[in-house]
This record gives sequence, C-alpha cells and structure tokens, in this order.
Amino acid sequence: MLTGVDDPVVRKVYEIYGQVVESRQPVRDPEAIIDALRREFKLLVKPHVVYITVSAFINNRPVLYEGPPGTGKTEIGEAILYLWSGKKPFILPCSENYDEYRVIGDFHPAMAMAKGFNEESFIPRPLLAGLIMETGVLVDEIRRSSEEFQNLLLDVIDKRRIIIPELKKVYRQRGAGFQVVFTSNPLDIAQGELSDAFLRRVVRVEFHYPSTQEEYEILELKLGDLARRLSDNLVFKAIEVVGALREKAVYKPGVSDTVTWLTLTALLSDIKGKEKADEDDLREAGRAVLYKNPEDEELVDELLGKR
Repeated sequence: MLTGVDDPVVRKVYEIYGQVVESRQPVRDPEAIIDALRREFKLLVKPHVVYITVSAFINNRPVLYEGPPGTGKTEIGEAILYLWSGKKPFILPCSENYDEYRVIGDFHPAMAMAKGFNEESFIPRPLLAGLIMETGVLVDEIRRSSEEFQNLLLDVIDKRRIIIPELKKVYRQRGAGFQVVFTSNPLDIAQGELSDAFLRRVVRVEFHYPSTQEEYEILELKLGDLARRLSDNLVFKAIEVVGALREKAVYKPGVSDTVTWLTLTALLSDIKGKEKADEDDLREAGRAVLYKNPEDEELVDELLGKR
C-alpha cells in the first residue's frame, strides 16, 4: 500500500486538485465553529446541529442532514466541513447515474489503450481526492442516487478506505480532516429510499424551516447594509408570505428565496431613487422571485396583494 508522496496517484491528486482547494486554519471547537459560521459565513446555525456534527466527526461517523429544501443543509454542511478540515470541501451533487468512476476515479480511454490500466492513465475523482488530501466531502441529495452507489459508499464511510482493484491499491484515512456530510430531502419525489445498512452508519440531524424570529435574524445577517432600505413591516410581511407558501404552495420557498426576494426589493428601491423600499417594490420583486410553479401564481398574487 502506497499513500505517500512517492505514490503517482497521490501526486496526481495534488496536481489536479491542490490549486483549487482553498485552505484556512481548522476550527474544531463547537462554540468557535458557531461563532465563525455567524461571523464569516453569515449563517445562523442551531447549536445542537454543530455539537452533534462535531461529536460525529470525532467518532469518525458521517452525518446525514435531512429536511425540506431551503433549510440550509448544503450551505451549513459545506461551511462546517470547511471549518473542521481547514480546506474547502468537495461537493458531489447526486444523480441516479453516479458511480465509482465519477467519484473515486477512472481511466483515460486513450491512455489506457496505449499504456494500460495503470497509475499513468488513472484519473482520480473528488471522493478519493478528499480522502488523500484530508478534506471533507459533501454528498448532496443522497436519496437521488442509486442503491448501488449507496452500497459503494458503505466501505468508504465504515472502513475509511478506498480500494482501487485495477491498481491493487488501498488508500486509508490518515487524519481527522476527511469527514463526510450527506444531505437529503425525504419528501422529494425524484428519489429512492436509503437502505438500512446505510442509515445504520450515519448520524442523522433533522432540519426544519426557521421560526419567524430566526428568519428575521438570518435576513439581517445576509442583507448587511441593504437591510437599512427595508422597514421591519416589509421584512415581516415577506416572512409571513413565505411561511404561507411553505404550507400551501407546490414550490416551497426556502430561506435563500426570502433573502433573494428582499435583496431584490432593496435594490429596486435604490435604482428607483427611493430612500426606502415600499410595498410596490416588495410585490414587484416577489413576483419575480416567487413565481416558480404555474399552479402557485394565483396563491402568490393573493398573498402579495394583487394590484
């Protein structure tokens, strides 16, 4: 087993990914992570999410963030992985055709024909790169992957190793930086089920939409100086509309939709030369942001107050 600098695959990983993986000082204290998430990433994260995630990482267990869309699962998972490892994590957006060749590595066809299936023709992919570089990996929407892909991951998350049979090599986790976060929306119709074997190996953290006050605080963080253009009445009106759509609409807007809506509202008022945004700006921006599904347009108009 070769995993040092003399290994051609390790060298290739750093040649391909070394220049694109941003680095920073690792942060592994939960309270420091909560502070950094708010201060640096403008994320308001419930303390229990951070504490459970850090505990799982210490125990070398992957974490499954489950909840409806727009609750911040991907953004929060990516930020925590970045802080924990001190390196920007790899993001794998799942689809049903994901397989080992897309995430572990494959062989360049022309090179393999000319020189054989060896280290020279092998192209490492992000999951193997994360293991070798000791950085995190976020597997987004794991329920959209096939059962075969989930089974492939079992050995990686359980044994913390990746086997490449063609090269007769085994790569193992060497440090605590390599951790895995999965995200999932259990209500998504374009998905399969997670196997019992997979669920036994993960630590599940449930995500919910924020409360009115939490969403208000998130908006303050995200909007920054633009918030001064918005009265509290407009902000709470937007939160009320979004809350109603989450209950009744086909497309359920997430926090990012609320942020986009109010950002656009503030910018509209600015380019119109107004000191503060008004309800007309809110409606105009709302139609642009919230019209996602034709079936919801009448409801959106009703909630916005059609004029």
